[in-house]
Amino acid sequence: MTMTRAAARLLGPAFLLAAACTSGPAPVDARPYEQQVLAFRAEKDAAFRAADNDESPIPIAQRPDFAGLVYYPVDAAYRVPASLIEERSTKPVIIELETSMGRIDRLRKVGALGFSLQGRPLRLTAFADVNARTVDRLFVPFGDLTNQSETYRGGRYLQLTRTATGLYDLDFNQAFNPYCVYNYQYECPVPPPENRLPVAIPAGEKLG
Repeated sequence: MTMTRAAARLLGPAFLLAAACTSGPAPVDARPYEQQVLAFRAEKDAAFRAADNDESPIPIAQRPDFAGLVYYPVDAAYRVPASLIEERSTKPVIIELETSMGRIDRLRKVGALGFSLQGRPLRLTAFADVNARTVDRLFVPFGDLTNQSETYRGGRYLQLTRTATGLYDLDFNQAFNPYCVYNYQYECPVPPPENRLPVAIPAGEKLG
C-alpha cells in the first residue's frame, strides 16, 4: 500500500500525534523530564512493534525482530522556548516542497519560529496541511549538520500543538525520522533550504 504525502508526514500512532513535541497546557507529570522522554520512547517502540497497529511504518514481517528506534541521549539543553511570528498575508501562503520520491508536496506556511540555541538565534518555518480547515498542529521539518553522518540525510521532523499565545516548547529530544526511513512505501516532504540549520542538533531520533 502506498501512503499519501499527508499520511507520510502527519499520520502516526495516536499517542505520537498527541505527545510528540506538543506545546501548551498538558497533564501534570511529576516524573523528571528525562524519565518522561524515555517512557514516551518506550511507548513508541511498543506501538511500532505491535502486529495490529496499521499505522506503524515498520513492515509487518520485520516487527517481531524490531529492536526499537535509536536515539541520542536525552539532553535538556535542546529543549528551548520559541515564539511564532505568523504570516500576515490575507491569503494562505502555499509552499511547494520536494518529497523523498522526487515529487512536490504543497503545504501552507503558518509562520516562523524564533528561538535561541546555545546562544545563537535561529529560525524554523512552521507549516500546516494545505487542506486543513483549522490549523491545530504545526509541522516543522528541519535539517542540521548531523544529517548524512548520524541522522537521516533528508532531515527530521517536529510536530507542535498550536497555542493561542504564540509561545512554544521546542523540544529537539522529540525530533523524529520521516516514516520513509523505515518503509519505502511512505513519501515524505524534504525540509526547505530555510529550515536547514547551520548547527548540529544531536538530539532526538538518529539512524541505527
